[in-house]
Amino acid sequence: MNQLDALKQFTTVVADTGDFKQIAAFAPQDATTNPSLILKAVQKPEYAHMLKDAVTRYGAQGPDEVANRLLVRFGCEILQLIPGRVSTEVDARLSFDTEATVTRARRIIDLYQGEGVHVDRVLIKIASTWEGIQAAARLERDGIHTNLTLLFSFAQAVACGQAQVQLISPFVGRIYDWYRKSAGAAWDEAAMAGANDPGVRSVRSIYEFYKKHGIQTEVMGASFRNVGQITALAGCDLLTISPELLAQLAASEAPLARALDAQVAKGMDIPFVTHDEAGFRFALNEDAMATEKLSEGIRAFVADTIKLEALMR
Repeated sequence: MNQLDALKQFTTVVADTGDFKQIAAFAPQDATTNPSLILKAVQKPEYAHMLKDAVTRYGAQGPDEVANRLLVRFGCEILQLIPGRVSTEVDARLSFDTEATVTRARRIIDLYQGEGVHVDRVLIKIASTWEGIQAAARLERDGIHTNLTLLFSFAQAVACGQAQVQLISPFVGRIYDWYRKSAGAAWDEAAMAGANDPGVRSVRSIYEFYKKHGIQTEVMGASFRNVGQITALAGCDLLTISPELLAQLAASEAPLARALDAQVAKGMDIPFVTHDEAGFRFALNEDAMATEKLSEGIRAFVADTIKLEALMR
């Protein structure tokens, strides 16, 4: 059995790509997209027509509508290749506007439903700001399920659990990047690999907290830099993995064992934590890595959204 098949015994495997032609080879359950992946896809010859078609048909309604239509078109194509859900992201420029996020999310869901897609097959991706988490709480109460992305801290995970969001996406690789850069020449790659990787440790702490306290929000590790980070999180609810790393897993027959176990977590001594808005903002502010990576991630998604709009013109 290769490592990809072994991983699927413990964890729901999700494809992290906008290139839906790559998805079928790995038979994932779900798939995720983001503005950067969509931008990358539409610059390939095989997908360029999708952008042109969206501009031709909906350009008169403005760039927001073109973007919504393009995202939904990609989502619908992906849903033909997977049995589960696709995650579609709200414009990152709305990350600090609860009302606008709710409005955009509902528009995206309306478009999916217009294509005959059931609401339960779509997760609306929203940045894990306080405003984004509050928008997600409202959407969940309305039966629209959410994926809270750009999540780097325990405080963000606590607030998402309180909001009863469907799923969170803690970013393993970007946490790893920050600590590696911060350590500089003192970084010991071998000592900080696998279970000791700071990104892996972050996801494990969130997973164990959720399972200990019966929080139903799904944990989906994301943003991986190497296969070792993935195998160290075998047993996590879901893992969203790039086609390149999926291929590496499929090519390896090295042993792969469960690393995270919900039953074990239930027996751990983990205190319960809650955050109001002030507590959330303070806890996030105390975490320099999470503060920096959240801001950086939003800026990067905004930059790619602007680039996509430039291609529309």
